[in-house]
Amino acid sequence: MTRVSNEAARRRTFAVISHPDAGKSTLTEALALHASAIDTAGAVHGKSGRAGVTSDWMEMERKRGISITSAVLQFSYRDHVINLLDTPGHGDFSEDTYRVLAAVDAAVMLLDAAKGLEPQTLKLFDVCRARGIPVLTFVNKWDRPGREALELLDEVEQTIGLRPMPITWPLGIAGDLRGVVEVETGELRRYTRTAGGATRGEVTIVPGEQAAAEEPDHWPVAQEEIALLEEIGAGFDEKDFLAGTATPVLFGAAIQGVGVGRLLDALVDLAPAPEPREDADGNPRALDTPLAGLVFKVQAGMDRSHRDRMAFVRIASGRFERGMVLTHAATGRPFATKYAQAVFGQQRTTVEEAFPGDIVGLVNAGALRPGDTLYEADPVQFPAIPSFSPEYFSVARGADAGRFKQFRRGIEQLDSEGVIQVLRSDLRGDQSPVLAAVGPLQFEVVSSRMADEFGAPVLLDTLGYSITRRTDAEGAELLADQAEVEVLERRSDGALLAVFVNKWRLETFRRKYPDMRLDPLPAGSADH
Repeated sequence: MTRVSNEAARRRTFAVISHPDAGKSTLTEALALHASAIDTAGAVHGKSGRAGVTSDWMEMERKRGISITSAVLQFSYRDHVINLLDTPGHGDFSEDTYRVLAAVDAAVMLLDAAKGLEPQTLKLFDVCRARGIPVLTFVNKWDRPGREALELLDEVEQTIGLRPMPITWPLGIAGDLRGVVEVETGELRRYTRTAGGATRGEVTIVPGEQAAAEEPDHWPVAQEEIALLEEIGAGFDEKDFLAGTATPVLFGAAIQGVGVGRLLDALVDLAPAPEPREDADGNPRALDTPLAGLVFKVQAGMDRSHRDRMAFVRIASGRFERGMVLTHAATGRPFATKYAQAVFGQQRTTVEEAFPGDIVGLVNAGALRPGDTLYEADPVQFPAIPSFSPEYFSVARGADAGRFKQFRRGIEQLDSEGVIQVLRSDLRGDQSPVLAAVGPLQFEVVSSRMADEFGAPVLLDTLGYSITRRTDAEGAELLADQAEVEVLERRSDGALLAVFVNKWRLETFRRKYPDMRLDPLPAGSADH
């Protein structure tokens, strides 16, 4: 094996998907803590005496206790390199999460023990299924009252058709967690909990016979449930896991560090290493071919003192070396990588080299957009990352006419990051672009960042449209001057988008002009 292949085999690159408040940021932090990447885990809401979470760096995230941007945490564990891509927890930022899922090899589906499968989790699972991403499941918050373990597994199987394969099983009901049983060996893992889970607690392995003597009320129940699982064929099957038809399941309580180390072990042992990625023509690019990577995220404002812009690139093949000159596939122009960094919350370190599965942050990436490909030699283009269909629209105007330059620069910046889609209309001109969003919270981020980062506060006027369809010049002509519809040009790619106040208005035009192009832009479908 080449060095590149060897290094790729050591990588595990994954994201955590969940509904808001299932404990995603807490789990992210606990994983880093258990791998000794940090000394103290932060509390999401900044409880007294504890820092805010490392992965949430934007002021708005810290205040609200939600993840809006996506962080990338890299750390070593058991001679493996773990790349954990934290995703936005809020549903309004599902487009950003979708981009992140273009860069991972596996996902951890995080369930709240009391709530089970929730709407946002289901949406994100659908993306994993569409992308063929294998999913591990972690049932969180077992330290609080919740549902029965068997009932939760049944819900997973019935709702999303994913066969649960428990790796660990809880001893004690939700809210009275006595430890976690290893299904394969029958051993019990007991946890010494620390104050709020801020530091790693000790884990004691207790043989089955001893656990039975110490837990006469709970042990027989757990054994009965594990026997039932065996009977119905819930044993681990690697082929089914990698094929996306079954999911290994582990139980725990991230805030107390229970089961977190075991989840890390499962990721190392079970999750796939990077594999050759298919290019836009469907041809796999071998890992040891010259360097190629996919830009899946662009972010500005991460370092206030530098006002720089960082593109996050997932290395797909080859060895990355800082300073190498790559080719930007979209333009054919050279791109220098002198400033390459790894980001851990607000800390940055210079990256000298990286391998398939790693994420590299390239600074001063003015020309790059999410979905772009970079390569060293052997030209390649990876499949583009489609845009979601926006459902919320606002006209943006600068609150201070004297700061139009800053206003324009800020809007261009947020557009190129993919924070929001910027649409242009002849009616309003460049001074008042239309901003299109998947969720309304995106407008709050725009307002906050325009004021804080660009010194250009904005006024937003809501437009009453809610449905978007792609059209062409002919369609734009037919829809011109019609009521309750408008055709706008997307600035990033020149696409013509017809926006309607509601589906009935859309159907009226469909009937009136049956041959007019009105293509939907659903999440995950090719947008061209």
